[in-house]
Amino acid sequence: MKNRFLLGLLLILLAACSGKRSQSDFVIAQGQMPSIATDANNNIHLVYGVGDSIMYTYSNDKGRSFVPPVVIDTLADLVDYATRGPQIAATKSTVTVIAVNRSGNIFSFVKEGSGKWVKTAKVNDADTVNKEGFLGLAANENNLFAIWPDLRDDDHQKIYGARSSDGGKTWTSNILVYRSPDSSICECCKPSVTMRNNNVYVMFRNWLNGNRDLYLVQSGDNGNSFGNAQKLGTGSWHLNGCPMDGGGLAISDNGVVQTVWRRRNKIYTATPGSNEKELGEGKGCTIETVNGENIYAWTDSNANLVCLLPQGTTKIIGKGNLPLLRSLGDDEVICVWEDDKSIKSAIFIL
Repeated sequence: MKNRFLLGLLLILLAACSGKRSQSDFVIAQGQMPSIATDANNNIHLVYGVGDSIMYTYSNDKGRSFVPPVVIDTLADLVDYATRGPQIAATKSTVTVIAVNRSGNIFSFVKEGSGKWVKTAKVNDADTVNKEGFLGLAANENNLFAIWPDLRDDDHQKIYGARSSDGGKTWTSNILVYRSPDSSICECCKPSVTMRNNNVYVMFRNWLNGNRDLYLVQSGDNGNSFGNAQKLGTGSWHLNGCPMDGGGLAISDNGVVQTVWRRRNKIYTATPGSNEKELGEGKGCTIETVNGENIYAWTDSNANLVCLLPQGTTKIIGKGNLPLLRSLGDDEVICVWEDDKSIKSAIFIL
């Protein structure tokens, strides 16, 4: 624990020296497992882990610079490794972060109008249920919805969620989103969640008949109830193990669900009910939609970050993994990723 604290302190000090972007310097901060959100004004909010510290920074100039990072809080045994880490989302009035510890308890933190961060509530209403440490968080104008893999009742992994209508100050009783009829979902793949109006969309890797395929489940009432899960694509991946790769989820301007995910060493995209389309080879993929066009990013076999822009333009933007894409308006997209405990970014003009 002492070494973990000292490492965290060193990285915090290094992070304070970061933040300005230049043509050749893309480092935002020193840390790991970034999560990003944008608000209605296209401000970028970024959370990440440094040891047991939950770190936050933001940009109000569309990613050209970031303010010096601050410590939201420390959480003993914070889970911030191996595709797991704090998650962030913004409603029209709040910025909220959730984080989980190794015991499997999830906590929320809210940024007040003064800029101060406050620890507000425990999200899970049954103790120590998120042992895997994966989280997802999404927002619409007024609500937040959090998801995680949950072991309650039978020690099998299933998807649970909770909604907040006050920006993360309080959370509803936990809601069963999906339970596999074949014992468990895929144990070590991060689920994804997004919201649009009253709709909540959850994507996860299932484990049915030995196949590790991606499924989508939807709620039309802000997450109070969910329908049946639908398999994405037509092919299957029979695998005796977990690929630790959950894919990405976005909603187009006209409300159509867009997904990207890995099967074996290939990256595919699909809309629900349609055949999948192969994009390339790699892992750790993500997606964003801008003006009816999809933008994708993933890591190839040489640890290069590949970004696939509209009209099929492909760009290699550096070394790293776990890319995240967010729209900055009608003609810009930011990509944030991790590279050897450095958090980096690139901006694309479309």
